[in-house]
Amino acid sequence: MMWERWWLLVALFVGCHAVDRSNFKTCDQSTFCKRNRALEPGESQYHVLPDTVVLSDSSVTMDVINKQNDVLFTAEIHALEDNTARIRINEKSPLHPRYGVQGVLIGEPKADNWKVQRSSDGFQAVFGNSTAVITFSPFRVDFLVNNEVAVSVNNRGLLNIEHYRNKKVKEEQKPEEEEADQEGKEEEDTGNQEEDPNKEEGDIEDFEDDEEDEMDSPPTDDGDDEAGMWEETFKTHHDSKPYGPSSVGLDVSFPGSEHVYGIPEHADSLALKVTKGSTDPYRLYNLDVFEYELNNPMALYGSIPYMVSHSAAKTVGVFWLNSAETWIDITSATAGQTMLTKLMSFFKSAEDTPQVDTHWFSESGIIDMFVMLGPSPRSVFRQYSRLAGSTMLPPLFSIAYHQSRWNYNDQEDVNNVNAGFDQYDFPMDVIWLDIEHTDGKKYFTWDSGKFPASIDMINGVAAKGRKMITIIDPHIKRESNYRIHQEAEAQELYVKKADKTSIYEGWCWPGSSSWIDFTNPDIRKWWAEQFALDKYQGSTLDLFTWNDMNEPSVFNGPEISMHKDATHYGGWEHRDVHNIYGMFQPQATCEGQVMRSGGKERPFVLSRAFFAGSQRYGAIWTGDNTATWDHLKISIPMILSINVAGLPFAGADVGGFFQNPEVDLLVRWYQAGAFYPFFRAHAHVDTKRREPWLYDDDKLAIMRDAVRMRYQLLPLWYTVFWESSVTGAPVVRPLWVEYPKDQNTYPMEDQFLLGNSLLVKPVTEQHTSSVNVYMPGTNAVWYDVQTYEAYPGYRWASIATPLSKIPVFQRGGSIVPKKMRVRRASSLMVNDPYTLVVALDNKGKAKGQLYSDDGHSLDYKQGQYLVRDFQFANKKLTSSSGDPNGIYKTKEWLERVIVIGMNVSPASITISSDEGEKNLRFKYDAPKKVVEVKKPGLNISKDFVITFS
Repeated sequence: MMWERWWLLVALFVGCHAVDRSNFKTCDQSTFCKRNRALEPGESQYHVLPDTVVLSDSSVTMDVINKQNDVLFTAEIHALEDNTARIRINEKSPLHPRYGVQGVLIGEPKADNWKVQRSSDGFQAVFGNSTAVITFSPFRVDFLVNNEVAVSVNNRGLLNIEHYRNKKVKEEQKPEEEEADQEGKEEEDTGNQEEDPNKEEGDIEDFEDDEEDEMDSPPTDDGDDEAGMWEETFKTHHDSKPYGPSSVGLDVSFPGSEHVYGIPEHADSLALKVTKGSTDPYRLYNLDVFEYELNNPMALYGSIPYMVSHSAAKTVGVFWLNSAETWIDITSATAGQTMLTKLMSFFKSAEDTPQVDTHWFSESGIIDMFVMLGPSPRSVFRQYSRLAGSTMLPPLFSIAYHQSRWNYNDQEDVNNVNAGFDQYDFPMDVIWLDIEHTDGKKYFTWDSGKFPASIDMINGVAAKGRKMITIIDPHIKRESNYRIHQEAEAQELYVKKADKTSIYEGWCWPGSSSWIDFTNPDIRKWWAEQFALDKYQGSTLDLFTWNDMNEPSVFNGPEISMHKDATHYGGWEHRDVHNIYGMFQPQATCEGQVMRSGGKERPFVLSRAFFAGSQRYGAIWTGDNTATWDHLKISIPMILSINVAGLPFAGADVGGFFQNPEVDLLVRWYQAGAFYPFFRAHAHVDTKRREPWLYDDDKLAIMRDAVRMRYQLLPLWYTVFWESSVTGAPVVRPLWVEYPKDQNTYPMEDQFLLGNSLLVKPVTEQHTSSVNVYMPGTNAVWYDVQTYEAYPGYRWASIATPLSKIPVFQRGGSIVPKKMRVRRASSLMVNDPYTLVVALDNKGKAKGQLYSDDGHSLDYKQGQYLVRDFQFANKKLTSSSGDPNGIYKTKEWLERVIVIGMNVSPASITISSDEGEKNLRFKYDAPKKVVEVKKPGLNISKDFVITFS
């Protein structure tokens, strides 16, 4: 009965139509945020002790002292390969170890030698194409690219590390002292407290939490005046803080830049906004936020503490490797307003140089920061991928179209949906099942009444070339006869309470639950083993996994999450590892899927929570969005931000998770979703059914055309995903990535590029009959993919957008591979022929690439792949191997070549290869300036030359 009442409350909560912001902290309610944000720029109190400096060929270590309290810290600066540096700062002799993030980096970064020149107050070190200038008093690090300051660390003096300390106990107060204290408290409550005349600039102010903030922390006997330093209460939730204050903070400036990007996840603009003086800082703290608000810096489901700064002169990045609650303040300034003036004028910068100042602070851990010095966008993406990894190459089905809702009712419902897509000739690759498929919310089980023959059901879907996905969350139902719970309890696999011995318990979908401790590598191995077909009974190799609620979401916990003083493997508090928890679960799930196939098949995992490194384990989506035009519109900058931050396999629920979309909104969302890297329609349990055939025939046809366009372009999507897996480049890209000197593109967030070939501007406004599209590139040309109409670059174009129109344009100078024979599922297209669409630039040239393999196995790691390079120049289209290590034998062949932008019809067209030479049939459309070449007929893996005479 108690659970039934709780379930009712949850259902009401989930069904509400606006986020309850009182469930989530503001900066003022997060006491370490409040303390750090109160710091004012000035001369830093942190100074290097020169006699402690130890230099090596690639690094320096030194003691740094906080002159306010004489606490010592150890600072390390490392020169790394590929124009990257690392700064680590930790307490020299901490009372307790401080957490350093594990499991994110793909290995120990490789060092790069530097050349050092000492001075009386520091030194300069040259490495790669950059210079690090280390100043001792006060401590500061400036990184120069091409003799211009690109990144400056602690130039505003906001470095702040709250060292571990013993809790002090105040002497027992005399009655008159207590009375005086009470009078002081009453004076403060009325807002009449006088400012301390002895307070020095740069000190952290004293704070007491207001009653309306619901942060009435119990009084502390610690000798420290700050409320919330040793214990804290949010609503009814108490955080014991056994180690006391432990936050770390640092300022990072980007001279010469006016735009910074990244640090997802937020429902906000692509170019990050100024926060200081206007809003809370951007918060990184993985949270389950129902129907999140738009255009604010509130935390959402995932956290990637990685920021990219871009200007016409350079692109640089900063990666703050800390998994605790983190806030980032952003300020716009000029170098003339900062302490950088002298240094910059010594080199090549003027005092009025624009600058973005950022301030990073985390609740615990150490300072461990990587600086990637570019100087181009692609080099920064590559540099980050060498640290945290790039996206795994996904199986082909996973980048096709997915159909989901909470929940398909039963086995018959699944079979009917599967048949419906065939009946209406609508391509689809995956059917999803939410929590209602389980036996009483027990994961790795099936409801035997609703799904009595799950293997037959999965096989029936697989017979059409499709897959299925079931949800498996990290909370485990506490039921005595449930095998997963029995093993987890007996083997101590659960997260513990603050006492480090009792099992942590809370409420989630099953009712009373406990959470698997995925921070333990042995427990991750145990979890992976649960996906074996003999353990996950009712599953097959065609069943894949959705990890949801892994922020972790705890319905009766603080901020709907886990208590920070809960403890994990190694004795670390949850506050230390909160943001990384949601990466470790899909990692274990991913490894389990590989294990169950004997290491043969590629995994697919969708996760809601994520952190830096999550790109190595699968896809994510933007969570519980709403069926409104505003949510459709915000999905574009959200997905672009996540791509810029190194996690390209991202999407948003097509149609909106909550509420019922009007049909035009749904149509436009399908058109936008067809260009999300992860393309899934999903809906809440209380929404109306949305299968596409439930709408009028004309609307069904438009949605089907959008999905068919996705399938035709799967060869391009697959190639771009492969490129991302190799180089770290985003799959969908802001325009400035490919046009870094075009300042018009820097704030753009409503149009983007797929790879470097297609420009997409989804229609995201209601009742829109036309849109203005910016065509980037001086002397460039862009072609409408439907009409082949040409548009000059570096200009705006007005494009008519009837409901059937998706504004998509191919870049002149690109070659796009397509498969025009769209079938019911991508697996049935594997051996189908290709069409090459050659879009000529103004010089009559173009180039492109194709990657291909079997689409599902891990054999590509043993060379079972092919890469083809295509080039059009001097009226010849040439195909050659792009990677001689690829030995994949394919049946795919070249069926058609379309050349756009050919001003004059060729007299003849021939193809030559090792099979000889032959004439090809073609037709020329003079008004469109398009040549269509029919049936070259060669296997796509062969070298050939097609000559247009």
